[in-house]
Order: sequence, then C-alpha cells, then structure tokens
Amino acid sequence: MMIWKTIAATVALAGLTFPAFAQDGTPRQVSITVDASRSVGSLPPTWRFFGADEPNYATMKDGRKLLVELGALKSGDVYFRAHNLLISGDGTPAFKWGSTNAYTEDKAGKPVYDWTIVDGIIDTYRAQGIHPYLQIGFMPEALSSAPTGVPYRHAWQPGVDYGKIATGWSYPPKDYAKWGELVYQWTRHNVERYGRAEVERWFFEVWNEPNLDFYWRGSPQDFYKMHDYAIAGVRRALPTARVGGPDVAGAGGAFMDGFLQHVTAGRNYATGRIGTPTDFLSFHAKGKPTIVDGHVRMGIATHLMAADGGFTKVLSVPTLAGKPVVIGESDPEGCAACPGPENAYRNGTMYSSYTAASFARIWELAAKRKVKLAGIISWSFEFEGQPWFAGYRQLATNGVDLPVLNVFRLFAKLGETRLASTSSAQIPLEAVMANGVRGTPDVGTLATRTADGKLAVLVWHYHDDDVAGADAQVRISLTGLRRAAASATVWRVDPTHANAFAAWRAMGSPQSPDAAQYAALEAASRMHPETVDVTPGAAGAATLDLPLARQGVALVLLDGAR
Repeated sequence: MMIWKTIAATVALAGLTFPAFAQDGTPRQVSITVDASRSVGSLPPTWRFFGADEPNYATMKDGRKLLVELGALKSGDVYFRAHNLLISGDGTPAFKWGSTNAYTEDKAGKPVYDWTIVDGIIDTYRAQGIHPYLQIGFMPEALSSAPTGVPYRHAWQPGVDYGKIATGWSYPPKDYAKWGELVYQWTRHNVERYGRAEVERWFFEVWNEPNLDFYWRGSPQDFYKMHDYAIAGVRRALPTARVGGPDVAGAGGAFMDGFLQHVTAGRNYATGRIGTPTDFLSFHAKGKPTIVDGHVRMGIATHLMAADGGFTKVLSVPTLAGKPVVIGESDPEGCAACPGPENAYRNGTMYSSYTAASFARIWELAAKRKVKLAGIISWSFEFEGQPWFAGYRQLATNGVDLPVLNVFRLFAKLGETRLASTSSAQIPLEAVMANGVRGTPDVGTLATRTADGKLAVLVWHYHDDDVAGADAQVRISLTGLRRAAASATVWRVDPTHANAFAAWRAMGSPQSPDAAQYAALEAASRMHPETVDVTPGAAGAATLDLPLARQGVALVLLDGAR
C-alpha cells in the first residue's frame, strides 16, 4: 500500500507543479549570436548512453519498444549499461532487481553456465544496433561469500529504507578463480555469439559504485582483487577488449585514490604483474532536488560539482590523465525507482530542460578540464507495468515517450563540430556550479555544424525552480554563413509541444486509456518540425526570431554552415 500512496502523492504534486503553463509578464528579450565560420572544437556524441537497474525489462513489451527508439537516435552507435546481469534467478524483474541465472554449480561444486537469459537481453540490444556497456556483476548466489543467514535477494520497494538493498548479491566471491573463469567463459561466449569486431566495441567494467556499502560488502582491497580477476578473464578471452572502471559513486574519495594507485602501480592479484589494464575510467555524478515553498527545486550545481570532482580525480594520476572518461551515471538525482515529492520533476518539462542545460555544462566542463569525455550515461529507461506517469525517472511510461526523450532526439540532430555562439542570458559555467540557476533563468545556446554542412543551434530556457515564469523572446543573429537560407526548421520540446504528460492531464489523467486515448498520447509525445522565416542581412549574415517558453528546449536547423 505504501508504494501506491507514494505514487499518488507524486502525481498529485506533479499536477501542482505543472499548472496550466500560463506565462506571467512580458517575454524576456534574449540575443543569441552564432558565427558559422568559426569552429571552437569538437562535440562528440557522448549523450548516446543509457542504463537501468532492471535488465529484464529490455525483453518485455514496452522495453523492446523503447529500445527501438533509443537505437534510432544514432544508428549503430548507442550503448546500454545494466546492473544485475550475473544475478541468480529466473529472470523475473522487480524494482532495482533482475537476474539471468548465468552461473550455478552442481552438487559437486562444478560450475554450470547458462547464457540463455543474458543472451536474450543482449540480443534485444543488438537487434536495434545497441552495444553493451557491459557491467560485470553482481555476484551469483553460488559464488557469494555472504554470511549464513543473509538472504541472497533483497525485497526492497519504493518507500523502504534503501540500506536494505544490500543482501547476498553484494558480497565478494568466495572463490576468485571461479569468478575469473566465469568472466572468461562469458566473454568467450560473447565473442563466439556476436563476433570479435562487435565485442571489441563494448565497454567492460566491473560492478557498480563499489565505494558504497549499498553495493559492495567487502573491503576496497577485496574489490581491487575481484576487479583484477574479472579484467584478466575478459582479456584472456579477448586481448583487445576495452576494459576500465570502476564506476564509483561521485568522485570516489579514498576508494578511487586506492583504485587508481592499484591499477597503475599495484601488484595484480590475478596475473602477478604490476598494474591492471585500464582503457577508460568511470565515475558517477548526480544532482539533488529538494522541495522549497511547495515546489521542486533542482540541484544542477550539485550535479556539476560532482562531475568536476570526478574529472579532477581521474586527472590526478599522470599515466591515466589522457584516458577516455565515462560518467557511468549522470542524473538529476540518485534513485530512478524512488518516486516522491522531490522527484516530481520527472514527467514533464523540468526534466527535459534540465537535461539540455546540464549536458551543455558537462560538455563545457570537460573541455575546460581537457578531459577526453567518451560517454555520459543517463540512468533512465522504463518501468514495465507501472501506473501511468508514476513518477519514476524514465524515458517513457507504458510505451509513450516522455518529453525528456525528445531532448535526446534533439541532441541527435547536433553535429560534432562546435561553432562559436553566445547568449545574452546564458549563465556562466562557474556561476551555475556555485549557485545553480536561482535568480534570472538560464537561456543558453550551443551551435554546431553537421556532417552535411547544416547549422544546428540548440537553445534552452531553464530555471532550478519548477514554477511558472515568462517566455523568452530569442533573436538569433547568424554570421559567417555560406549562404542565407530563406527559412529554418525548428523542433520544440516545451509545455505545449512534444509533451505527453500535458496531454494526459488534459484527458483527466486516465490510468486505463482506451485505444483512441493511447494513440492521442503517442501523437502528443512526438516532435513536429516547424518552419521559421529567416531574414537575410549583409553578406553571410541573417537573423531569425524564436519564442521559447520557460522549461522549453528548441533546435534550429538551417542550411548555410561552412
């Protein structure tokens, strides 16, 4: 009963925080300039990574449907990370749980490998061109060193103390050699099933957030040993595999310091050599929403400071400073499966505008720190069979896309060459990191040149406080154009565009939509291109005007970039 009360409270608050989207006051005048002739660096598509605690959802009805959408974002170049891929069980998902039964033992203690369920999960990724960011874990029941009396499976539900999540699956192996052999056999099987070239594209990492006792019930040294045996198993099966880690929570503190020292200068527990192969480094960065005066206030500053702390940590060891970095989970807060008043931002445009503003700052921060950022994993997928718009951190609800998914579709339209751009209302990175966006809203921009020579300009209108506010009236001034187009194409995600949540509320918030309502919700979730006039100026110059609602995100695409 507790979960239903929590969900009801979340949906009720969501209804209050997204009133009628009426705007107060005169639109704010904002000037954006873009120089299409001046490149200022690259913008790798680091946004194309996603993940979830519950791996078995991928093979279910709505999970399969969502994977089609994710795979289409950037064909053949999307990655998915999942917890629980080595957990013992029959494959039935639950909150923060999943299983594949890949490893059991017979009565004599001999290993028995069964890849049926885990193959089904990876096959589902691959059917959509998605590659695994393969998390090796958690501990199979037959290998767990959990003390007698500790249950193997947790019974956690939303509203229950999060500490109860750490049960037998979170312990070190009682036999490291068997653990290493399991990883070797799994990797060898994957190479045989999917081909060497495909598996060479994967990221291999061990466990999740081992610096937290929610996930790791051993010492740091126990983890380094388990990591060594797993990486040795991967590399024994595929010497060219891309391996790294350790996907710590935050910057990882002393745990990460010890890990970095071990993989560079420590004696490898599995091989006896000095050091552990490390092709990439990974950590997690999260924000922290709160309730202020009855509304949600986001914690973008906390999120960015965590990212900066992780960047600083991985740069602290000279021999590793040039390695690619993955933010293995990057989200507005820390628990996708935990609804609650402070998480009532998730269904509507607060989540989508936050995503645009935070990714832009993480890209800027990585460039400032000269970090080779390879990926930013959004820990958001879907929760099968839950109430409509239940308040979980997800990309779709019951098969209907949420506004946030459309922001990733906008990211997919960006090019990989960044162009010089400024906004009169964009808050500087340092100020956002120090204070968040608590005064005037942040109306920012990011401009790129696409591979086919178009100009793609992303614009967002963000504030930490989930309250109504005035529109922005944006004038975009373009220079350095090869030729001035007569019009531009605009896609929008805002309170009245590509917003299934607003459409659902307008229907009366039905929990059992009929076929016509379902079709209407799907239609409301989709972006539709608009045509906006462009006014030519002097040679190579032009302007266009763009109204942008609070919590709105838009992408402008036009010909003429060099």
